[in-house]
Amino acid sequence: MDVIERIKELTKKRGWSQYRLAHEADLSMSTISNIFSRGTTPNVATLEILCNAFGITLAQFFTCEEEYFSVNSQQRRMLEYFGRLSGVQQEKLLDFLDSLNDDSNPTDG
Repeated sequence: MDVIERIKELTKKRGWSQYRLAHEADLSMSTISNIFSRGTTPNVATLEILCNAFGITLAQFFTCEEEYFSVNSQQRRMLEYFGRLSGVQQEKLLDFLDSLNDDSNPTDG
């Protein structure tokens, strides 16, 4: 994967200018200009900053968009809690969540 092309793709997808990307990432315009104009590949730290500005993880940056989905802060919290549970607790929670989605359960009006 071409890192610079991926940055350009994500910038274009959001309709951002180079200036907006610099602002969102809190990076200097010279850093962004070096990436776009001079083809300077950013180091890992800069790439992580850019990913944060795009609202994606570093792993998502290197993954095709069809293979990931965005997670909001509440969903991230749920995943963190879920990861702390034992296997048995995870299964019980999944059973509970399944019961909430069960069409046979009456819903509140």
